Amino acid sequence: MCSIIGYYGKISAAPILVKGLKRMEYRGYDSVGVATESENKIELKKGIGKVDEVNSKIQLDIMPGKIGIGHTRWATHGKVTDTNAHPHSSNSGKIAIVHNGIIENFEELKQQLENDGYSFKSETDSEIIANLLQKNYELTKNVKETIIKTVSEIKGHYAFVAMFENGQLAAARYHEPLIIGVGKDDFFLSSDVLGFIEYTDDAIYLENGNFVILDKDKFQILDFDGNHAKYGITKVSKEFGDAYKGDYAHFTLKEIYEQPETILKAGEKTTEAIEKTADYLKHSKNIYITGSGTSYNSALIAKQMLSKYAKIKVEPIMSSELQFSPDSIEENSILIAISQSGESADVLEAVKIAKKANCKIISIVNLLTSSLAREADVVIGMNCGPEIGVAATKSFTAQLVIIYKIVEKLNNSEIKINFDKISESVSKTLDKPIRIQIVAQKLKNISDIYVLGRGVHYPIAIEAALKLKELTYIHAEGIPGGELKHGPLALMDESVFVLIINPNDSTYSDTLTSAREIKARGAKIIGISDVESDVYDYWIEISKVEESMYPISEIIPIQLLSYYAALEKDTDPDYPRNLAKSVTVK
Repeated sequence: MCSIIGYYGKISAAPILVKGLKRMEYRGYDSVGVATESENKIELKKGIGKVDEVNSKIQLDIMPGKIGIGHTRWATHGKVTDTNAHPHSSNSGKIAIVHNGIIENFEELKQQLENDGYSFKSETDSEIIANLLQKNYELTKNVKETIIKTVSEIKGHYAFVAMFENGQLAAARYHEPLIIGVGKDDFFLSSDVLGFIEYTDDAIYLENGNFVILDKDKFQILDFDGNHAKYGITKVSKEFGDAYKGDYAHFTLKEIYEQPETILKAGEKTTEAIEKTADYLKHSKNIYITGSGTSYNSALIAKQMLSKYAKIKVEPIMSSELQFSPDSIEENSILIAISQSGESADVLEAVKIAKKANCKIISIVNLLTSSLAREADVVIGMNCGPEIGVAATKSFTAQLVIIYKIVEKLNNSEIKINFDKISESVSKTLDKPIRIQIVAQKLKNISDIYVLGRGVHYPIAIEAALKLKELTYIHAEGIPGGELKHGPLALMDESVFVLIINPNDSTYSDTLTSAREIKARGAKIIGISDVESDVYDYWIEISKVEESMYPISEIIPIQLLSYYAALEKDTDPDYPRNLAKSVTVK
């Protein structure tokens, strides 16, 4: 959602804050702002746009002071305006805050504060925190007591950092990520280790319901009742600091091209966890698997793979829907939760529901120090490195590889996977993007595209439609091949393109028949296949692989097609409008 950062140290804060916000821009990028404290005064600057754009206009990185806070926003309450951008200051100007999350009772609190004479400039729920802190600080004259009183009054999921005019920083966490970076002579507060990884790899993952106060080169961590809380310092993997585009034009393209390596590395550092997962699945009566967005599409493929090759039934559940039918989770079951960030609010809520039913939690996650990893009984690491592009690419293939490895452990006789071979086939696709670029040019002015697939290729059709929507803003819809005549065929005419996922496996003949039916209505056909056909107006070739591995082979050219089509439509593939990488609010 949003990224928040704070710095308390002995050097100029502003350049550190701006650089940290730039590295975390994938979390939110409609506006940016910084506030610093110098000589007991708070200076605040903010504006609409990405970090570099705003910094070039108002010079955020030259603000004075060795203490500061910063924020990039992904709007929830209020439009994208300079006024609604963070940081927000209290009426007195003596407190400034940055906030990630949602304050559920903000209307009630706002009315109370207005009755007490406080005024508000923005449409956000976040500004409530600044004025509530001012009110409580004027009552208590103590930062610790101010935070305790404030968190007792606000409801919702949040993380915030508050800077006081006297030079103290305080930060609280409740169901939103917040990490403390511990340097030699300084401290960092951040939504993500990317915010400080180049300065220190010592991190404290603030526990839920805790807050921290930074003052005079020391810190104290307390729970919301004011008691000293236990904590540990974790060494953060330096690989998560390696988040640079290098020679690539965009992070998205870089991450697409990293997938041959992703396929070989996925899950390799948590092989024992994969074996333990397989053992749990063998002996469990009820198994559920959940995720959001791309991770849910992985769950749909897991259902088919486990059923076909291991004879194990799994029920996929969209994370955001489970709260409306919590009783559907049987007691003492297993829930496999998939999330790249490990901070997705809906996935964490699904885990919470499952734990109430005494379920074992298995997480497939990229960040092993995330909230999801800490909630799980078994943690399987994707091991695909940082993924900055908002649209998931390499994390999807990592999830699929892990699913295949679990299936292998469950039934060695029915499925044997040569990951070296599939990695090589992906490399071949990536080495010849010209044909894909030509097809992308044809999509520049279209408004609708449909993606058709059968069997295990239907979840890939859904994932393909999601990528096209995210990156190109074209209306895209995944269609199960067998349902074509039950409605979708009415949409087929000369104005639309249809992407046919049609490798030469057991679904090939039926899908080719569907393609001919669509072609007869005048639609343009893009075939994704290892076999050429005259029914395709455009053919994107994939390598011949084992039937079980086609999902990985076929999603790669679709990711590339979405990327190049985004360039044709002059959209930013790294930062799609209205979207954020880690959706930490509902």
